[in-house]
Amino acid sequence: MKLKQRVVLLAILLVIFIFTKVFLIDNLDTSAANREDQRAFQRMMASLQVELEPRLEHTLQSPWEIAAQWVVPREVYPEETPELGAVMHAMTTKKIIKADVGYKGTQLKALLILEGGQKVVFKPKRYARDYVVEGEPYAGYDRHNAEVAAFHLDRILGFRRAPLVVGRFVNLRTEIKPVATEQLLGTFMTVGNNTCFYGKCYYCRETEPACADGDVMEGSVTLWLPDVWPLQKHRHPWGRTYREGKLARWEYDESYCDAVKKTSPYDSGPRLLDIIDTAIFDYLIGNADRHHYESFQDDEGASMLILLDNAKSFGNPALDERSILAPLYQCCIIRVSTWNRLNYLKNGVLKSALKTAMLHDPISPVLSDPHLDALDQRLLSILATVKQCTDQFGPDVVLVEDRMTLSHL
Repeated sequence: MKLKQRVVLLAILLVIFIFTKVFLIDNLDTSAANREDQRAFQRMMASLQVELEPRLEHTLQSPWEIAAQWVVPREVYPEETPELGAVMHAMTTKKIIKADVGYKGTQLKALLILEGGQKVVFKPKRYARDYVVEGEPYAGYDRHNAEVAAFHLDRILGFRRAPLVVGRFVNLRTEIKPVATEQLLGTFMTVGNNTCFYGKCYYCRETEPACADGDVMEGSVTLWLPDVWPLQKHRHPWGRTYREGKLARWEYDESYCDAVKKTSPYDSGPRLLDIIDTAIFDYLIGNADRHHYESFQDDEGASMLILLDNAKSFGNPALDERSILAPLYQCCIIRVSTWNRLNYLKNGVLKSALKTAMLHDPISPVLSDPHLDALDQRLLSILATVKQCTDQFGPDVVLVEDRMTLSHL
């Protein structure tokens, strides 16, 4: 063989070797990542049930100190939380030492201070479990049980971006009124034999109070995030106008995502993928009301989109509001880890997992069966939407590898 032919052959072999090596390394990395996703899913499934009991692993710390130390820029609580049950037990049993009207907003809520100085947000029961909220997907009062269910779904999806929520029964006469501020106390009334209050908010009306069963009111309590992590509010790029006959740009412009990708903080970093994760989360719970969202302040787009205020969810199990998925089907990208998790949850696993996760909550059963069935049906729609994207653009474009390093210092 001539020297020139040998050189060409060696060059071809070298190119084949390099491509083979790169291909194998890529495949090994992907397989390793997928295996870690599967192990993370198995760990989550093994710790689904949260038994509310007071025992703490770290007896020198209060439950509030432990929960505050969990918070980092990319998650509210870590993957492994042996103290979760103790923190949630404290949320539902610790003495209420002060009660005030809720922070500003459109819906009725109360701000409670628990023994040890921990703030929680109390949302009262307004509907029976089987009540169907008709009309627009964002219609009706807040649903306290939706906050509980959304928190556990956040755990199941592996996002860990929702503040801790647990159900609680409070006696308005003995636990709230003696420690209530004058502003809150002034909204109390008696309707029949039931103690009621209407609070202070944009839609709060004396004619529409929340009423206890006698003196005892069912509700949810959401753990206030530590003050050292101040929040920054953002307009959601796929927010609705809430005005009849006026559409937001995303509702008529199919290329809208291209414009979003050119604006900060969606032009780099994890925020756009967080928006798409959130769209999936909101579609599953039926939440079409995320017109704004919060992140931590001064994060330059690096912190997570925090899954706050999920109470406009689980209103109508028969309504699958596809427009909630607009960020997904317009951008046609999704995290590989999110895609893997969704696939692990199909074939009825999601419904079963959520039902198991909420089993020990004080207000269990948290959801009616039609809402649990709707979750599995909506999951199929999400998987079909991603498949349409991969068929059109290919998996290499649609499935984005974006695993954020989560530091606990």
